[in-house]
Amino acid sequence: MSSQNQEQNMLLMNLEYGQVAIRLRPDLAPKHVARIRQLVASGFYDGVVFHRVIDGFMAQTGDPTGTGRGGSGQNIPAEFSNEPFVRGTVGMARSQHPDSADSQFFIVFDDSRFLDGDYTVVGHVVSGMEHVDKIRRGEPPMRPDKILWMQVMSADAAAIETELKAPDFNEDPLVPGEHR
Repeated sequence: MSSQNQEQNMLLMNLEYGQVAIRLRPDLAPKHVARIRQLVASGFYDGVVFHRVIDGFMAQTGDPTGTGRGGSGQNIPAEFSNEPFVRGTVGMARSQHPDSADSQFFIVFDDSRFLDGDYTVVGHVVSGMEHVDKIRRGEPPMRPDKILWMQVMSADAAAIETELKAPDFNEDPLVPGEHR
């Protein structure tokens, strides 16, 4: 892996409701994070729906067919860890077989410690969880939300990107006719 990829551990996921920033954890799951970076760079996730959203549990996406049965066609060996599944944790979805994770991932709405050690943790939401909370529920939802687009970048670049998009509410408003 190049040093550039080592630094690109911030995943920006753009939803209808706003931007979600996810800090990727290559220290926990290097193969999964590398695959996610590849898929994001290829535009794989752009326009993909959240096909399984369970209230109080999680929102799952990453299947281009929207059925929950699709993927990129490349399974990744399990990289289980002791990292707990708490609110905002991003994990890789899989079938009963531990080495069956592919492109599907999920974000937990609440602590889900029963998943600890049985699913690969790839990251954690560091901002925008309020947007994840708005994703429509259902298996599948009647009108599923989708990922508009995703981008991987360094944490520094992501901070600049987020700062450019977020208004500064601490600044005094400019009174009409006033100049600074």
